[in-house]
Amino acid sequence: DANWYGWLERELRRDSPFREVVVPETMPDPVGAKESVWVPFMRDTLKVGADTVVVGHSSGAVAAMRLAEETPVAALVLVSACHTDLGDPGERAAGYYARPWRWDAIRANAGRIVQFHSDNDPFIPDTEARHVAENLQSEYSELPGRSHFFTPPFAECLEVCREIAASTT
Repeated sequence: DANWYGWLERELRRDSPFREVVVPETMPDPVGAKESVWVPFMRDTLKVGADTVVVGHSSGAVAAMRLAEETPVAALVLVSACHTDLGDPGERAAGYYARPWRWDAIRANAGRIVQFHSDNDPFIPDTEARHVAENLQSEYSELPGRSHFFTPPFAECLEVCREIAASTT
């Protein structure tokens, strides 16, 4: 139950119109979070496609954006998203930031884009998240005092997921 993922999974399984809720126990390469591993895993193993709502947190949000450059999805729910490597060698090595973002492709491939950020995130500056929001024209919410969204519950995310599910079924 790292962060709020397990909580969200339980809530969505309990009372949502989603046909299936998939939360991997762990992502492959969880420390490096490399694009060359995560994006193919999402596409090929998790079978993310046009009927999928992808919820991505931090590196997962960045992976979701890169996936949506090439793969249509029903919606993206991005939590603590950024667009640069933040000067971090580990982030740089993950491979997401070595080329320009294809914002138009992401917008075209995602039926809806919702984004959450915290006003006191210790890792992702709000300027990063706002840049993503501006370029994706996402539905952006900056929530007070949520840090890097480490702990459940995350009612705002649950409500958006329920809303998206109700509108796509």
